[in-house]
Amino acid sequence: MTDTTNKMRIAKFMSSAGLCSRREAERWIAEGRVQVNGETIDSPALNVSAEDAIIVDGKTITQNTSKPRLYCLNKPKGYICTSKDTHDRKTVFELVPPGLPRLVTVGRLDLNSEGLLLFTDQPSLAEKLMRPNNGLSRVYKVRIDGFLDEGQKAALQNGITIEGIHYKGVLVEQEEKQTKRNNWITLTLTEGKNREIRKLMQSFGLHVSRLVRVSYGGLELGGLPKSGFVEVPYKRIEKVLEGLK
Repeated sequence: MTDTTNKMRIAKFMSSAGLCSRREAERWIAEGRVQVNGETIDSPALNVSAEDAIIVDGKTITQNTSKPRLYCLNKPKGYICTSKDTHDRKTVFELVPPGLPRLVTVGRLDLNSEGLLLFTDQPSLAEKLMRPNNGLSRVYKVRIDGFLDEGQKAALQNGITIEGIHYKGVLVEQEEKQTKRNNWITLTLTEGKNREIRKLMQSFGLHVSRLVRVSYGGLELGGLPKSGFVEVPYKRIEKVLEGLK
């Protein structure tokens, strides 16, 4: 009897095997390139497990059950976090050294944001690290055109709602000496909504002129040079996983 535990959608299974993205998997299925238990499938609406015989382009695939690998990149401005871009912009995958397994990013930094970006060879690890309310903090150095008053700091720390979207409390640290322009603040977030910091600052009429992520789940950017790319030791990965809720 086939085990019904640990079942997942076929596209997710293919992605977890490091074969392709889920979107690519769905396209390959539609093209008739995938067989499950001897039958060619044409829909991704199928749950499978490691006990099923899954063949793609004539080759049997299995999930990646080896220890996950994790990498840090110091992302420069001007790169987008995708593997392909229809507008021919530079992507972060152009900065990944050759010879590595297929990688996925852990979350994203927008085109004009910089700093620590994580990559892993196991999409399941990326999902754990990106999951909301997982207890992992994200720390950013942010330069704003203006400054936060005490009321605005308190609002951020208590959590605010913008256009119907609630943003959880953010720890705010700012330099003692504040000027009218170009002040640096440090923001610690526990969730990662799309363009969260820019939207929070915009709600106070403040423009973000620079945004640098310096830490993610305790992993630090440190002195990694721009475009620098390094692997995280597995013991360090274990420590990060220990901090997950």
